[in-house]
Amino acid sequence: MKYLHLIWAALAHAKTRSLLTMLSVVAAFILFGMLDSVRVAFNAGGSVTGANRMVVVSRLSITQMLPFSLLAQIQAIPGVQKATFASWFGGIYQDPKKFFPNFSIDTGYLDVYPEFVLPPEQRKAFDDDFTGAVVGETLAKRHGWKIGDTIPLSATIFPTKGSNAWSFKLDGIYHVEDSKMKGQENLLFFHWKQFDEANDFVKSKVGWYIVKLDSGDHADQVAKAIDKLSENSDHETRTETEAAFNQAFVKQIADIGLIVTAIMGAVFFTLLLLTGNTMAQAVRERIPEFGILKTLGFSDGAVLTLVLAEALLLIVLGGLIGLGIAAAAMPTISAASGGVIQLPTLQPQTWAMGVGLMIVIAFAVGGLPALRAMRLKIVDALASR
Repeated sequence: MKYLHLIWAALAHAKTRSLLTMLSVVAAFILFGMLDSVRVAFNAGGSVTGANRMVVVSRLSITQMLPFSLLAQIQAIPGVQKATFASWFGGIYQDPKKFFPNFSIDTGYLDVYPEFVLPPEQRKAFDDDFTGAVVGETLAKRHGWKIGDTIPLSATIFPTKGSNAWSFKLDGIYHVEDSKMKGQENLLFFHWKQFDEANDFVKSKVGWYIVKLDSGDHADQVAKAIDKLSENSDHETRTETEAAFNQAFVKQIADIGLIVTAIMGAVFFTLLLLTGNTMAQAVRERIPEFGILKTLGFSDGAVLTLVLAEALLLIVLGGLIGLGIAAAAMPTISAASGGVIQLPTLQPQTWAMGVGLMIVIAFAVGGLPALRAMRLKIVDALASR
């Protein structure tokens, strides 16, 4: 740009103020990059097209259980390689603050999840033990558990014989080889048969079915066939991707998208006030300079453009630095947490939205100061020296 040196000189007029303002923009867009990536991940489409593994849940609610009798019907559908199931248990170990997810599972559940690596002898011990349980390596290390230990859980939903006390023998400790999935090592599994026989209220019901397909090429057809099994019944189903299922599970606790949007809205509202005040003060201090520029032949439009360009450079430069830091930091944060925190990579739509926000904010905070500079009369501007 022909007048880039003038724009840099304007920003350097108050170096400390410009630097602090830019750091505020950087911080805002670091937060935006991370939060919007989470929002995009939670709002991702749930199409089953091409999926090799799908989840069948109640169409009414993820908390609504399904009849066990559906298993054989699902297994009989062409294209289904294996069907299994699990149910949420929600037991508490010692203290609610130490909560970790725990589920009752079918004997074939672990076959559908090869990422859970369990030594053969431990798998056999678990399969043969009615009261057995397996846990992830991370969870076992956290609580100091070893094979053979008894793990007591206090039921929050399903009592047994009038009591909330359940206990399981630790038969196996699995691990996940992919470092990005280490968060999956914080789970406990026990036998659905024990759950079905021992709980006081729910019989022959499961939480959801997991379906492994021969090929993802006919995932749509298989999903429709599965949902047709219970059509017009009191247990209609919805077959979806694992990602959509996990999102629905989290949304039982809170609307992540709404929370993220609210936080980003507060951050950018504060940023507007801060940068708006900075630009207004910068223009007010340089009124005589604008008078000199107009005396030298700069048109009103040129002065307007210079002020807007100053705001644009400040916001866009800070914003791009912030998004760049966010993109670089997310894999590092995920790795440092051992997979407990999984931040997705910065998505193209996040970059696009970020750049759009930078431009909008720049014009919003630079618009009024630029109009003031444009409307200045040379005599009035020079008289303010």
